[in-house]
Amino acid sequence: MGSPDFAAAVLKPLAQQFNVVGVVTQPDKPSGRGRVLTPPAVKVVAEELHLPVMQPLRLKNPESFAQLESWHPDAIVVAAFGQILRQNVLDLPRLGCINVHASYLPRWRGAAPIQAAILSGDEFTGVSIMKMDAGIDTGPVYRQVKEYIRPEDTADSLGQRLAELGARTLLAALPEIFAGTLAAQDQVGEATYASMLKKEEGLLDWTQPAVSLERRVRAFNDWPGTYFLWKEAPLKVRRAQVIPGANTVPGRHLILAGLPAVQTSSGSLQLLEVQPAGKKWMGGKDFLNGNPDWARE
Repeated sequence: MGSPDFAAAVLKPLAQQFNVVGVVTQPDKPSGRGRVLTPPAVKVVAEELHLPVMQPLRLKNPESFAQLESWHPDAIVVAAFGQILRQNVLDLPRLGCINVHASYLPRWRGAAPIQAAILSGDEFTGVSIMKMDAGIDTGPVYRQVKEYIRPEDTADSLGQRLAELGARTLLAALPEIFAGTLAAQDQVGEATYASMLKKEEGLLDWTQPAVSLERRVRAFNDWPGTYFLWKEAPLKVRRAQVIPGANTVPGRHLILAGLPAVQTSSGSLQLLEVQPAGKKWMGGKDFLNGNPDWARE
């Protein structure tokens, strides 16, 4: 069970080593400017592997559960599926539902653990292979591995590494889980929760420090993205860096080292790559060439 690229990266090696009897993913959704109906990444991989695919709008529907039962799974592997599993699904496989979660639990339970780790300036995150229970990422853990967060990491780059790490950790743990030689242990430590992201969270607030805003740009790359209003239209930001400074005026536009920048409550955020409304992504210098009034009072 899974939907995005993170889950697809787990499915590929899993299907090479184990008998995957079926795949459950989210329904196709409109995507892009043309709103073209697009399948989840997991569905694409499943069809390449010629695996049966089910796309229930709600897994709690009786016909969906009947399909699950007909597959007679020994275990259900879950990776970023996007739906909460009811108790009848959790109890269906004899070995339970095994989740590949992209954090070092109990830190960052919930829907957006990768983004939360970057936003918070965490030194490391990781992957946790856990046995699911009725709570949200509260179940006991079979195995955990840390992954250190690099200064340049975006949610996309960190997510790719965590997906590969999650797949390797899962494949190493599954034989021991099947053999009954690896026991799940209760989570230890203070739990934090990473709620589902909303598009409006991408709005950059210049009353925050530049360090926090730079993390937000990386954490929300590539969804939901970050932006602020310029000439009454959204100006998206894909790459930025912190220019230290004090006594700044939040929201004031500057040109620093030939690049556009905005003052924050502490330091300035230099804009390395932006996208004006209706145009393509461009470097900061190209943006200034087309907007000579950027820093005019």
